[in-house]
Amino acid sequence: MRKYSFSCIACAAFVGLVVFSTAAVAQSVKVKGIITGRSGDKIVLQTTDNPAMVVLLTDNTDVGQVQGMLKARHKEMSMAALIPGLAISVEGNDNENQELVATKIRFKGNDLKQAEAINAGMKETKEQNAQQEAELAKQKTALQQHEAQIAKNQAAVAANKAAIDTAVARFGQLDDYYIRDEVTVYFGNGQTNIDPKYNSQLLALADKAKTVNGYMIEVKGYASATGNPAFNQKLSEDRASNVSNFLLQQAKVPLTRMLAPGAMGESDQVGGANAKTAEGQAENRRVVVRVLQNKAVAGV
Repeated sequence: MRKYSFSCIACAAFVGLVVFSTAAVAQSVKVKGIITGRSGDKIVLQTTDNPAMVVLLTDNTDVGQVQGMLKARHKEMSMAALIPGLAISVEGNDNENQELVATKIRFKGNDLKQAEAINAGMKETKEQNAQQEAELAKQKTALQQHEAQIAKNQAAVAANKAAIDTAVARFGQLDDYYIRDEVTVYFGNGQTNIDPKYNSQLLALADKAKTVNGYMIEVKGYASATGNPAFNQKLSEDRASNVSNFLLQQAKVPLTRMLAPGAMGESDQVGGANAKTAEGQAENRRVVVRVLQNKAVAGV
């Protein structure tokens, strides 16, 4: 009889221990903190004890905004109200993944307004950052294009300089010549066609040249030093070419008597300090035509 009683008592004690342990495991947990992140049904909560507590939402989670003087009443709210920055109190139970499965969540209306304001500011800041990044990307592209254009211009300037240096070297070898006649043809801004008023002067120069023993005709084109150097180089080339063609076609100067026309671009600007004035620029938009005679041929 005593043995039976002892076994019953032991069994009852064991059952009580199991029940107590189960109750301890199922005991509800209450925490307070601020939402720092949200991804679907999971909330990251910053508490005084845990900077990144994971709170799991379920279809049965009771979400509400407390109301009244004593905060005894609450207004049911959507889970969409659980946004970063919101201070909340959570009741629930821990699962096997050490996540707090929320059964009830409460927050104050003022806290919700503050969190919404914070999120609105964050959204505006993100939009501003996106705009700034887009503007920076645009400026970077513009800078790259500008640098590419600078490189292109530098290459054009180098090519122009090389062409001018070649012409200068070629014409610098004419020290053994006399200048027997000279005509300067002026052009309008950006113009390359010969003004008809110069036709008679060019024809007269050609006729005089034919009386000079062993003559050669030199043609140099120039441009004013305003605007794009590459464009001005092309202008000087076209002007010299048009004058040379006139002498060949209209004045009937033999090709063997013509030196290759020289495109001098913005070099040899005349007018000194006045070269930048309207009058100075007009003087530099020119083609200089000279009748040359070799000094040896002339008997010197």
